[in-house]
Amino acid sequence: MRDVVIIGVGMGSQWGRYDGSLVELMAESSLDAINDAGTDEIDAVFVANMGAGRINNQTALGSALIDYLNLFPAVGASIENGPASGGTAARIGYMAIASGIHDCVMVTGGEKMRVAPGPVVTDFIATMSHPEAEYIYGITFPSLGAMLARIYFKKYGVTSEDLARIAIKNHNNGLMNPYAHIQQKITLEGILTSREAKLNNPMIADPLHLYDMCPVTDGAASIIMCSLDKAKEFSENQQIKFSGTGQGMDTMAVHEREDPTFLRAVSDASDQAFTMAKLKKEDIDFAEVHNAFEILEIAELESAGFYERGTAHLAIREGETEINGRFPVNPSGGLKARGHPVGATGVAQLCELVWQLRGEAGERQIPNNPTHAYAVNFGGFGNNVVVTILSIV
Repeated sequence: MRDVVIIGVGMGSQWGRYDGSLVELMAESSLDAINDAGTDEIDAVFVANMGAGRINNQTALGSALIDYLNLFPAVGASIENGPASGGTAARIGYMAIASGIHDCVMVTGGEKMRVAPGPVVTDFIATMSHPEAEYIYGITFPSLGAMLARIYFKKYGVTSEDLARIAIKNHNNGLMNPYAHIQQKITLEGILTSREAKLNNPMIADPLHLYDMCPVTDGAASIIMCSLDKAKEFSENQQIKFSGTGQGMDTMAVHEREDPTFLRAVSDASDQAFTMAKLKKEDIDFAEVHNAFEILEIAELESAGFYERGTAHLAIREGETEINGRFPVNPSGGLKARGHPVGATGVAQLCELVWQLRGEAGERQIPNNPTHAYAVNFGGFGNNVVVTILSIV
């Protein structure tokens, strides 16, 4: 197994609403990554996408992107694994290089979701639920997030104010991220405690309000990986090693889990990644976690082992997860502020890890020269999860 490093990253346009085609959107981030890497000598292109066949009436995106960018003779493939598509594509790219099959791989995640009406997007996302036990009864992912939040409220004393604090933190981080979809400062008074809060922050799925969940987003992100020996030929950038990867699974039907607050797939994927990287939780300087709903930021931190179960919200109250805190979480703004074009999210997480490890994150740069970073990309409602650990070489 060869060492694999990321030599280029890019996110193209600011996320939000994109007027061009999906392939044009992905081409922008791909060209950014190629320019950053300093090479277009790419053997393979893996495109992460969940919804283009249904929402954009286009499939075979790997072939389309290679053709659009004239990257021949590179080979291509499309990878669909729900919202974990991006992390999965990066993991496959890693394996292709580590095994010696390819020397240089580009992974691009992209989604153009805002062309579809809200109910269509909600239903499209809901198709990831169990087809017989959940979907046919009208389950939606906001409702699953709400049920998880209710259990957390009752079992551990988490409150709506705790979720609002996470949202405020992520919005503040997003204000410093030029790619973030949501560029808006929010306050506890504005979204929770004032008389106007019900208008500003309506209930979506009790107890989750509008600001407890991520927006529907168009966006793309790209990374270029290669073997360590090739990196020395291609790029003068700080080399960022793909030091750990893991993938975990759990039941599709949430009601079949012994304890829904324990995300077994997150735990298993994290354990695999830490074992491979030969690191401990204490070695990680910051994390990007998959907070499609703010309650997941709490649950993932606990299931990964960064905090004891039932304690992450207490650390958040103390400011530990702020950019200048003991353990910064989602310096990019996370899905809450950066946005969540589902196939692109896992790749964007890795872009943020690289920028932070290189010291190139601008106003949102984490202090004290971080050396190890963690990302969890969450598929389904926690039934298929990919964890990646990146480190400075």
